Formats: sequence, structure tokens, C-alpha cells
Amino acid sequence: MKDLENREDLTLLMDNFYQKLLQNKAISYLFTEVAQIDLEHHLPVIVDFWNLSLFGKGNYKNNVLKLHLDLNEKSKLSPQHFKIWLDTFYLTVDENFSGENSEKIKTKALSIANVMQIKLHKSA
Repeated sequence: MKDLENREDLTLLMDNFYQKLLQNKAISYLFTEVAQIDLEHHLPVIVDFWNLSLFGKGNYKNNVLKLHLDLNEKSKLSPQHFKIWLDTFYLTVDENFSGENSEKIKTKALSIANVMQIKLHKSA
């Protein structure tokens, strides 16, 4: 299995990841009902985020923490939501990629999830 190497790989990863999340009723409502994301618009933005985070490329400008703090105001993000997100993220990476960057993105995802939970708890 190949490693994550470029934006195209991230696009494949995020597409598969969000398809899984949207099939999970315990978390999908956050995307469909609360945030009401337009996946066609959201995917390139989230790929931009990971492209910058993993490869240092691109121009992602949004404040990812603020976006999630705002979402949390509408519907509380629970530790279970983060567990589902992270477990699904790991599974999707492992199903599609293997290597140094694949491990690095999983570590970054864990760090992001942990920081967000701390920040959300402090804002409560």
C-alpha cells in the first residue's frame, strides 16, 4: 500500500473518511443537520487544511478551532463524537495508505482532537 504523498491522496482519504462519517448516525447529524455542510464545498477546504498540516503546502486560512467552538455552541461535541471521528479517521487512513506520512497524519489528528476537546471544555 502506498503512503500519502500529495493533495490527490488527501482528497481520496477525505472523501472516503466523510462518506464513513456520514453513514454513522451517532455523528452524521452534526454535519448534515447542525453544521449543514455542503460536502462538495467542504471537501476541498478540509483537504486544504490537511495539505497545509501534513505537507506545508497550500493556503488554508480558516480558524479550525473557532469553527468547532461555534459548532459546539449549536450542539455539544462530546468525547464520544471525538472518539468516533478519530476511530473513523484511523480506519480510513489504514484502509487506504501506509507509511511515514500516514502515521504522521494519524498523530496530527489525535493531537487536534485532544486540543479541541481541551479548548471546548475550557469554553464551557
